[in-house]
Amino acid sequence: MSAKAIYEAKGKQLLNDTLEGASIKNKFAIVREDVNWGQLVDDNPWLLTEKLVVKPDQLIKRRGKLGLIKAGTDLDGVKEWLKPKLGKEFTIGRAVGRLKNFIIEPFIAHEQKEEFYVCIYSHRFGDTILFHHEGGVDIGDVDAKAVKMEVKVGEELNVADLESKLLANAPAEAKQILTTFITSLYKVYKDLFFTYMEINPLVVTGGNVYVLDLAAKIDQCAEYLCKAQWGDIEFPPPFGRDALPEEAYIAELDAKSGASLKLTILNKAGRIWTMVAGGGASVIYADTICDLDGANELANYGEYSGAPSEQQTYEYAKTLLSLMTQEKHPNGKILIIGGGIANFTNVAATFKGIVRALREFQQKLIEGNVVIYVRRAGPNYQEGLRIMRELGDTLGVPIHVFGPETHMTAIVSMALGKRDIPTDPKPMPTTANFLLPTATGGPSPVPSRRESSADLTKQSSSVPPPDIVALSESMSSRPLFTRGTKAIIWGMQQRAVQGMMDFDYVCSRKEPSVVAMIYPFTGDHKQKFYWGHKEVLVPVYKNMADCMKKHPQADVLVSFASLRSAYESTAETLTFPQIRTIAIIAEGIPENLTRKLIKTANEKGVSIIGPATVGGVKPGCFKIGNTGGMLDNILSSKLYRPGSVAYVSRSGGMSNELNNIIALNTDGVYEGVAIGGDRYPGTTFMDHILRYQDDPDVKMIVLLGEVGGVEEYRLTQAMSENRVTKPVVAWCIGTCAKMFTSDVQFGHAGSCANADAETAVAKNKALEDAGAHVPKSFDELGHLIKQVYDGLVEDGTIVPKPDQAPPTVPMDFAWARELGLIRKPASFMTSICDERGHELLYAGIPITDIFKEDMGIGGVLSLLWFQRRLPRYATKFIEMCLMVTADHGPAVSGAHNTIVCARAGKDLISCLTSGLLTIGDRFGGALDAAAKQFSDAVDSGMIPMDFVNSMRKKGKLIMGIGHRVKSINNPDMRVVILKEYAQKNFPSTPILDYAIEVEKITTSKKPNLILNVDGFIGVAFVDLLRNCGCFTREEAQEFIEIGALNGLFVLGRSMGFIGHFLDQKRLKQGLYRHPWDDISYVMPEQFGGGDQVAQ
Repeated sequence: MSAKAIYEAKGKQLLNDTLEGASIKNKFAIVREDVNWGQLVDDNPWLLTEKLVVKPDQLIKRRGKLGLIKAGTDLDGVKEWLKPKLGKEFTIGRAVGRLKNFIIEPFIAHEQKEEFYVCIYSHRFGDTILFHHEGGVDIGDVDAKAVKMEVKVGEELNVADLESKLLANAPAEAKQILTTFITSLYKVYKDLFFTYMEINPLVVTGGNVYVLDLAAKIDQCAEYLCKAQWGDIEFPPPFGRDALPEEAYIAELDAKSGASLKLTILNKAGRIWTMVAGGGASVIYADTICDLDGANELANYGEYSGAPSEQQTYEYAKTLLSLMTQEKHPNGKILIIGGGIANFTNVAATFKGIVRALREFQQKLIEGNVVIYVRRAGPNYQEGLRIMRELGDTLGVPIHVFGPETHMTAIVSMALGKRDIPTDPKPMPTTANFLLPTATGGPSPVPSRRESSADLTKQSSSVPPPDIVALSESMSSRPLFTRGTKAIIWGMQQRAVQGMMDFDYVCSRKEPSVVAMIYPFTGDHKQKFYWGHKEVLVPVYKNMADCMKKHPQADVLVSFASLRSAYESTAETLTFPQIRTIAIIAEGIPENLTRKLIKTANEKGVSIIGPATVGGVKPGCFKIGNTGGMLDNILSSKLYRPGSVAYVSRSGGMSNELNNIIALNTDGVYEGVAIGGDRYPGTTFMDHILRYQDDPDVKMIVLLGEVGGVEEYRLTQAMSENRVTKPVVAWCIGTCAKMFTSDVQFGHAGSCANADAETAVAKNKALEDAGAHVPKSFDELGHLIKQVYDGLVEDGTIVPKPDQAPPTVPMDFAWARELGLIRKPASFMTSICDERGHELLYAGIPITDIFKEDMGIGGVLSLLWFQRRLPRYATKFIEMCLMVTADHGPAVSGAHNTIVCARAGKDLISCLTSGLLTIGDRFGGALDAAAKQFSDAVDSGMIPMDFVNSMRKKGKLIMGIGHRVKSINNPDMRVVILKEYAQKNFPSTPILDYAIEVEKITTSKKPNLILNVDGFIGVAFVDLLRNCGCFTREEAQEFIEIGALNGLFVLGRSMGFIGHFLDQKRLKQGLYRHPWDDISYVMPEQFGGGDQVAQ
């Protein structure tokens, strides 16, 4: 949602911070259910000295008439008045809610004639300021009484007009003060991105201005611009609907996600629960439930859309199911998992998340007698529906699964017993495989399937640049797209571009519609795409001006810029007269910025589709971005050739559903546009309907409107004036709004009725009265479209044409693999780590569990190296080994090399590598060899003395025996520490015991032939692997043979090497040169007679 109401206290705080000297700063104190009166008085001592006003601050209108204001009392009076109200239920109309948030302010003594009314609200073309010289609770019909002043977008407030016209009826003594105040107020309104502000009353007394009652809304999308001025903002829920913790959790998920996740609980004890994909679809499902008399049992409203990940969908579904299964219903419960035909969301991925949640709640779903109805389509929907059907075989809960062959809301009728459930749904005539046969004799756009890569940088002479003079034509007199349309894409959206080029190909266009891309974050380069069966190169430009100059024939720009950069990039685009149409995909652009773009576009004769849209499609000609979904849906909806029906809707997701509905009931779509869900779309319903009216190839028009706004009334006026004469089938979604006892914000920013005329019910009635064909519900939309179409065929207005199969387009390898149509051997195999999901896994253990259980670095190594959760004594031993091997001074070869390398100015990686390369049998690499020698000796049954003797006879060193400095009389304390731990904690230590016996023999010959730290770790680790109970003897032996034990020394000593590197850098040591006196120079002997030659 864009415009969101804020607390009165927050609004007054913002005015306090920004209205410089224009009014007396508002003093207020907030009282909640957990109020500490002593602390409140300490923080606000004026509570004890002034007369007070107290009222609820919970978005309640007409508080005075409801008896919810107490004025002119003291603090004790406030407390007494609050006793029967604070935390208690209160009924306002049909809404019942708790009064839990109050605001206390100083009472301002004044006369009635000193009260005024001021309101500012925003609309598409500017801001309206209302002023009435009489304010207060009895003001009555403000629209009829107040003086209005319009400030157009891009213009400044005219102070002279404000004083002479807006304030014409204000008292002379207050006029100057009011002029100054309203001027400052309007500046704050614009700067802080308010969308609505009402002050009633505004009091002017004693030469001062006081804001008594304030209601305000701000543009939530402007947070990234206004965070510093706004501070932290908590948006209150509508009265009568307190936010549950689960709703807050979903809101938090939504804030952290690029997807859209919404959940509103309407009736926690309700029987009908919905889990719907798509903002428009979510409203339609709620409408249909209410139209079929299910309003009293509807438990929730919500949506998930914008391609949420599997994990995000799982969290959403888990939260909803937790609420659904808290209470049982005597008739069981219904779960509707619905949605339209997705444009780009991977249906299977989202369904996998839902399936996980359903399995988790399996027992509760069975106990609650839940029946599940599923209807979905879009990318990879075949796999998603298969997963759902398989779940139905094992879950123990009835699951009825349907795809695009079934009308979107038919499952609601089935669930409520209004329609029979088909036992064998008719499958759609489509396939996941795109290799469809070409029509016999039909030419293919590509003469050869094995052509080399082409370069689209070169200009085509077949399509001339657009005539700049044509830009001044009326928007209704020119098509937005033709078969020759050339487009530039802003943003690195390879998938969308490839989809557009595949669409072009199946439409038998001779050339791709995409001629270039703009991406300011890289240098100029080229991106590779497929044109049918061959590869082509599309140029990518860093600079927009360069792109426009090199591609003058491009007249469409599709912008995938983020909400933060969409305004600047679109404003720049509008400076190039060659661009006639701009599609803005981004959602969440601040409304003030959108209005500026609309104003500039209208002045330049440019059509903007969006923001917050998937785009539009003109079958056989051009499609915007991801519109129409995957190629299989484009083929099944016959979007590769034009039909006779043109449509316009707000919802992008529902536009794809309309493609399907129209294809099933008519000869197909001629053109379809989703204008976007924001309050101020760049082009309106009527902009496109008038184009359709003036296009002779359009025979009938379909409108899918929404609750909120009054744009649909422009159509009723046009029909009554005979400006629109073609048959119109229209339906406005959001009829369910009348069923709710509190305000509900639907999926789109513009889907909120602020007056009776903006309700969907009123609009549908007006459209029907004007002569439009209006169904009883969305459930009947397809039947009505077919009825109107059949009538046009019957009277000869439409003459259906025979279909021709489109050219074949191969499926991308990655998508074919996603659909399970092909298989390919993997280049790598791994069994220790998986980073693909929502959470990193080490040997199957989520990283959060590793921290929750405090597994430590030893536990992590046990998972990554040994794929086991070793006992705590074992993981601690690993950590001790790393600690004792971390360093052994600068003199050893590895540290020495690291130091020399560091002093030569090399980087960390080079220095570390230099040190590690010295590790081997002579330095630090004896762990594996010692482990193998000692374990082989024990396994062979050889006694320690025989082992020593045999190694001497073979002329081999006993690995892990011997030390340069330490001896039996000067033991290595590292070995002592580890030995004590192993002997105390290991189940048994046969290899270590054997090595100690060998040490007794070797030290009897020479005291420094002790079991050194390498040898000890090697033999002790064999004992650990063999006796901890986690490995077989063969597995333990394999770890020894593949070099796992040396890894302990390498990992431990790396810490020391890095320490030496940092130490040398910190000490700023210069280049090392070894001293001459520490080198013995031994030259070859010089023979006497330099002329002697070796024979």
